[in-house]
Amino acid sequence: MDATEASEVSSRVLDEIGSAVVADRGFFETVLLGVVAKGHVLLEDVPGTGKTLTARSVATALGLSFSRIQFTPDLLPADITGTHVFNEQSRAFEFTEGPVFANVVLADEINRAPPKTQSALLEAMEEGQVTVDGDTYELPTPFFVIATQNPVDMEGTFELPEAQVDRFLAKTSLGYPDGEGEVELLRRRAGRTTQSPTVEPVLDTESVQALRAVPESITVDDDLLQYMADLVRATREDHRVDVGVSPRGTQRLFEAARAMAAIAGREYVTPDDIKRVAQPALAHRLVLTPDARVEQVDKRAVMRTVLDEAPVPTV
Repeated sequence: MDATEASEVSSRVLDEIGSAVVADRGFFETVLLGVVAKGHVLLEDVPGTGKTLTARSVATALGLSFSRIQFTPDLLPADITGTHVFNEQSRAFEFTEGPVFANVVLADEINRAPPKTQSALLEAMEEGQVTVDGDTYELPTPFFVIATQNPVDMEGTFELPEAQVDRFLAKTSLGYPDGEGEVELLRRRAGRTTQSPTVEPVLDTESVQALRAVPESITVDDDLLQYMADLVRATREDHRVDVGVSPRGTQRLFEAARAMAAIAGREYVTPDDIKRVAQPALAHRLVLTPDARVEQVDKRAVMRTVLDEAPVPTV
């Protein structure tokens, strides 16, 4: 698959997801960006905006297996990864796979589970495998996590540690639909007999694998490599930031920019690709100073300042 084909299939997938979820197309692109760039996506929004529907629609449109894990305070790591169960017939312990063994895993309200359970996803997200009782098991390929968290009603929740937040390639949100979108939502509901809309498969596992391989062939000019490095270094020097973007974040920005070019159907990255993905790929990695948190500084505002002040190369 080349960049042109990648753009065509991506557009079909985005159209199919958009037939079920009423949201900005840029939001769908960010979620698909996680798939194409071999990363994971964190969705933060209030209940009822369509986070779960989006995850299920993405999995269906891509033709991949889907699993949902509802995170709760009493959820144990074994409830995610699986456990060994004694088989009465064979008189031996056999491994029973947990819900993490799927191509697309929805970690719903991930901030409601304790840190020990949240960390059960770390190895899966980074290595594509899980270790249970000393035995390692490979997860299906491709493997993609969509985690959601609710920014309101935070009592009794456990904020994700920075090490785990850094594992997500991008963080985004749906937001409320505009007036026209709200009417379209009602119009679609009137046209079907079920509460939740459905989508049709557009790709299959082999096609998704081919799509995820396309960014590796995308060219990135040296000036753009320097531009990305300058953006990252600027986050570390901003007076409002206590801990800036890590080297892992630098690499994820590079991967996201190449994936964005592939979705757009180009064989090379442009400055606009980098500017488009910088905020969802970097903002959530920032740790603000105590003063900035007291003043309720928005991490996205910090990224906007960095993007506005950094010289843009001419390619």
